[in-house]
Formats: sequence, C-alpha cells, structure tokens
Amino acid sequence: MSQASTGRISAWIDFVSPLETGGSEPLRLAFGEPLRCLVAHAPAEVATVLQRVHEASLRGCWCVGYVRYEAAPAFDPAMAVHPVEGPLAWFAVHEAPLPTEAWSPGGPSGDVTLASCTSEPDRTAFDTSLKRIQSAISAGDLYQLNHTAGLRGTLQGDAFQWFQRLRRAQPGGYAAYLDDGQEQILSVSPELFFHWDGASLLARPMKGTAARGSHPVDDQALKEALQSSEKDRAENVMIVDLLRNDLSRVALPHSVKVPVLFDVKGWPTVWQMTSDVTARTRPGVQLGDIFAALFPCGSVTGAPKLQAMRQIRALEPEPRGVYCGAVGVVRPGGVATFNVAIRTATVRGTSWRCGIGSGITAGSTAEGEWAEWRQKRAFLERAREPFDILETLLLQDGQAQHAELHMARMAQAAKHFGHAWQPQVWHDALFDLAQRHPAGNWRVRLLLDAGGRLQAEAFAFQPFDGRVRLQLADRAFEEAGSEFTRFKTTRRGHYESHAPRHPEVFDTLLWNAAGELTECTRGNIAVQLDGQWCTPSLRCGLLNGVQRQVDIASGRLVERVIGRETLPQAQGLAFLNSLRGWLPAQL
Repeated sequence: MSQASTGRISAWIDFVSPLETGGSEPLRLAFGEPLRCLVAHAPAEVATVLQRVHEASLRGCWCVGYVRYEAAPAFDPAMAVHPVEGPLAWFAVHEAPLPTEAWSPGGPSGDVTLASCTSEPDRTAFDTSLKRIQSAISAGDLYQLNHTAGLRGTLQGDAFQWFQRLRRAQPGGYAAYLDDGQEQILSVSPELFFHWDGASLLARPMKGTAARGSHPVDDQALKEALQSSEKDRAENVMIVDLLRNDLSRVALPHSVKVPVLFDVKGWPTVWQMTSDVTARTRPGVQLGDIFAALFPCGSVTGAPKLQAMRQIRALEPEPRGVYCGAVGVVRPGGVATFNVAIRTATVRGTSWRCGIGSGITAGSTAEGEWAEWRQKRAFLERAREPFDILETLLLQDGQAQHAELHMARMAQAAKHFGHAWQPQVWHDALFDLAQRHPAGNWRVRLLLDAGGRLQAEAFAFQPFDGRVRLQLADRAFEEAGSEFTRFKTTRRGHYESHAPRHPEVFDTLLWNAAGELTECTRGNIAVQLDGQWCTPSLRCGLLNGVQRQVDIASGRLVERVIGRETLPQAQGLAFLNSLRGWLPAQL
C-alpha cells in the first residue's frame, strides 16, 4: 500500500545543500495529500506544466515532482527517445510541508521489506553494445555516450520503507520519494542536476567513478588515481563543456564559469568525480527555460547530446523513464533544486525497476565498465534486506578477550554503514555479560543495528585443540573485497554458499578472481612458506580478523599475496580467529 493512500506521506525530500558556503542547511521535508497535481502526458503539455509549477511557487506553494527522460522532445523535437507510458512530467502542489512532529524519516524496519532482483543486464549484450559505441566514437560520430540498462525485481513490503533503506545505503545526496498514485519514485541520487534561485544557476555534473578501497591506504590511492586519471578527466571535461554550452542559453553574457573542476567525493561504495558550472541567468528566465536549456543532463546522455541520444535510442531497447530524468522541489518564491535521477527505482505494485549505467569513451574497456556497473549497483545490495554489524569474541573467566580490538572494528563498520554508535553502550553490554558469566568459556555475539541498538548474547563454548580439515573453494569468491566481506555483518549468504557440505570438513579456503588466497568463511588463514608464517594481504579482499591483527602485531604473521598455486609448497597451514585462536589445519 502506498503512503499516499494512507493519508500520511505522498512526498518526502532529503536534499543536501548544494551550496558549499553560506551555512545552508539540508532540505528535509515531508508532504501529505497535495492541493492538486500538474501532469503532462504529451510533449506539448510539458512546458505548460513547468509554467504552472513556476507560477504556483511564486504564489507561495511548494511543488515536488519529476520529469521523465522521455520528456526531452518537449524541449527539442530532435531528441530521440522511446515511446513511454505514464506522465512525462508530474508535480504535486502543496500549501506547506507536514509539521515535523507529524512525520519521521523512519527507523529500521527489517521485517517489512525485501527487494529481490529477478532480471539483470546480460554481459554478452553489454560487450556488443560497447563495441558499437566505440565504433561510433572512432567514426567521429560521438565523443562519449552514457550507456544504461535496467535491473528488475520484486518487492515484499512497503515502497516508502524500502526508500528509507535505500537512503541509508546511499546517504548524503539528493533523495526524494514521490507517489503519483500509479507508481512510487524512490530516488537516492548523489548527483545535482541544477540549483537555481532565480538569478544564480549551478549545475554539478558527475563523471568519473572508482571503487572504494579495501583499507585506508588503498582507498586513498584509488581516490588519487581517479583524480589524476586522464580517461576520467577527459570524460568529465567533455560533459563540463557540454553543460557550459547549455547554461549559456539562459545566461548573461560572459557569466558562465567553472569554479570547481575534478572534485572527487567519497560515497559508501564508490569515489565519484564532479565539477561545478555556474552562471547568472538573464532577466525573465523561468523554470521552463532552465529545463529547455539543460534537459536531459549531459552526464546521462553523452556528447554531442543529440547524436548521443540517437545512439541511446538505437542501443537501449526500452524507455529509461524517471531514471536519467530529474526529480526535485520548487520552493515558495521559485527556488528550484533538481537531481539527476540516477540511483533511482520505480515501484508499481510488487514490481520494481532501477537503471544503472556508465559513460563510454574511446578509452573504456568492457571489464572496466562492467566493474563500474557492479560498483554502482552496490547501494541496492545494501538495501536488499536488513543487516546488523556483528562481532564474535571469547569471554574467558569473566574477561572479554581482545575487547578493544573488537570494539574498534565494530566502530569502524558502524561509521562505514552509517549505523549509530555509542562506545559506552558496548562497554555496558560486556560488563553486564561478564557479571552474569564470571567463570568458564563463553562465545559472545554482539549485534549492532542501524539505530545503534546493541544486542549481546553469551553461549557456552568448548575450545577445540586438534587439527582441522579445510577444503579449497571450487570457484573464485566473487565478493572478495566487497563491503560485506571487509566488514563483519549478519549478511553472510556469500560465505554460506561456499560452506563445506562434508561433515568432516571444518571450513572452506577461499580465493579471489586473480587466484589469490583470501580467507576462510569463518576465519583467516595462515600459510607457512619458506619457513615463514604468512597471511593474505588485505588488498586481496578479506576481513581483517582480530586474531590476525594480534598475530601480525606480535610478528608471528606477515602479510603477503599468496597465490593458490603456492599451496603445494606450503610447509604448514593454520585457521585462526579470535574465538578459537590458532588451529593447525590441512587441506
């Protein structure tokens, strides 16, 4: 059931301030039933809707809504798009937002929503499209093209609650929830399309993406590599030039500027590069003129825009919809802020669709762009179902072993995932367990949810001193280096799919796509090579276990990259984690 039909929330806005100076606050508002809705079903109606939105805002109303990518021919008939069902533009007009006490952003709701993916892009089709795009670039038809595809799935539960999960998974951008009565728009875009106060116009195109690193050193190196990448800089500056030209159509002479170029910002799963393009608009310019000059944003078309859109129409088999359009709010007085509707899902009943894409240039590779698509969809995986941050430790005769290291690791994970964190809650929970279990060995399990609630349990534990048997995974561990591998959570399906089936096998030794050992499904691994005990480097994509940290600090272990082909030369193997310590192992 949609929020609009319950009379609670038909629109919800959470936009960071697009302005870097002036102390502007985020715009976080909810709206109930609208006074009326302004809807365009045909290209000829789009300009009228935007005109009425502009007029309503000048009369003191709030207007929230969207413009679909397929509305583009309303501004230039030469822009090629697919036919589309549903409104090309839709805006709800509100007298005022709901009072703050009447709504809340929504807390964790782990039992109400599960968004599963049922259809994904095909790699063979992707490779074929990339070759066609690069042939067009080689022929001089294009400089770059933004290629996209759709993910589809089913939703169990409430669309608004899924939006709140998506927002927590992709925080700090331009998030909006809209319910137009037929479908719900769930946009958690990090990209600003434009901010216009009636005189000053700011666009902030986003081009250039890199994955986040598996640890701080790698993370910083990936950021610096993106910032200095000739390929990504070229891609970014092409779109900046396109936006400069677009802004000039509504700008005062000589007022178009690029005050920020190649700025790299960190998001939970990716680094992304943006640039700022600004202008002073001419007297008499209205909202419809801004859209006519800028829409759709060049960052989701490519350059030159008209030729890129013709190629998109030929390559992509279906409409993009609200994805790659714009979602935004026009405040009383006419101040307008719109996102570029990336990281955006639409929900109809129990079905959803979400697009992903990337900019293709002459220097793009199929592997690189496919990896970028995977990185960009990670926010969906975060929001797919609820998870808690997990720590497991040994309570021995009332003493929590390596408690500070476990606490530091949970705090780091909480910061990464945006979970509330209070160290005192951790200390109180362990103190309480120690008081209730003053003797013997106990396995302690601590779970931290998104709201900062910590659940602590203790289970009787019998240490094991013998040798354990391990099996080598029969396929590469695809999640090596992912955030659900680098941080310990209750999201463990990727490990469980590699769990041993034979009762005499203790655990599975994993390896990544490069053939490098990573870890076991329940602990780290040590390999004795040339008389030295080694453990795989964090760069190979694994959890930095607490026992591993202790043994590296003591000098018992050294980090190195260990190829699986070296296993026959190993003089010894050991499984290790902080609960069981160091266990001799054999394959």
